Amino acid sequence: MKVLETRRLCRTFGPKPVVRDLDLSVESGSIYALLGPNGAGKTTTLKTLMNLLQPTSGVAWVLDIDSRQLGPQELAQIGYVSENQDLPEWMTVAELMDFCAPLYPTWDQAFAGKLVKKFELDPKEKIKNLSRGTRMKAALLSSLAYRPRLLVMDEPFSGLDPLVRDELIQGILELTDQEQWTVLISSHDVDEVEKLADNVGVLNDGSLFLSEPLERLQGRFRQVTARIPENAPTPKALPPSWMAVEREGASLVFVHSDFRMDDVKGEIKTYWAGVDKVTTSPLSLREIFVVLAKAFRMSGGGPA
Repeated sequence: MKVLETRRLCRTFGPKPVVRDLDLSVESGSIYALLGPNGAGKTTTLKTLMNLLQPTSGVAWVLDIDSRQLGPQELAQIGYVSENQDLPEWMTVAELMDFCAPLYPTWDQAFAGKLVKKFELDPKEKIKNLSRGTRMKAALLSSLAYRPRLLVMDEPFSGLDPLVRDELIQGILELTDQEQWTVLISSHDVDEVEKLADNVGVLNDGSLFLSEPLERLQGRFRQVTARIPENAPTPKALPPSWMAVEREGASLVFVHSDFRMDDVKGEIKTYWAGVDKVTTSPLSLREIFVVLAKAFRMSGGGPA
């Protein structure tokens, strides 16, 4: 079941397209990470999905409703947490909960109390006195206590220290597993995203470059190292699936974006007959993202 889906979604600001023909699909119960370089259109995409911005063309469905028609009933099933989220600083944590509770028919006071303990929040502390990380926990509390079907997070880890990041990640993972809700997260903190996500989408220049399960993505990207004849010339044209190719003498190193162990040595032999000692190693999500980002910067695209 799809909790969120877009068809040819576009958003422009004046003549500038920021989101281009976006076809995105997020399945129920998944944790979907939306990645991309600065200016790729991540925040604009999320704001358009949440009806904070109107699409220029195309359509988005959120909880089976056209995003432009999201009303109180649907919004009461969606949690939204942003790095720039404003909280009423004059309130205490307890007053924030008391303020939010009547706004959501499904607000669970007992669950809210459990979240206060899980996030180690002091109910008597005023929000203005909270650290950035603790404010993010308070924002997450106010967005989770009514047990939403969909949690949308825009740069939730920005500016947080490693300990607070780990606490938030563990809390989100545990709660998602218990509650079976769906999470859509946009973040530059790729290491943290890798701990959370089971599906990944990468935006480039407003377009969805790839979207697939994290396990499959990491399965098809491999760093390949091979020994080739030292004096053999490097062909001008190499396979488009070979990325970040570096050669120094007899050493060849590249990232394969469509890796198959049975094929790689033979593939290299197509270009260097005397290839030897081929080794491969897996890449982290961060390493994959850096390779893609460099390819985007150089050519505006990269292999799928």
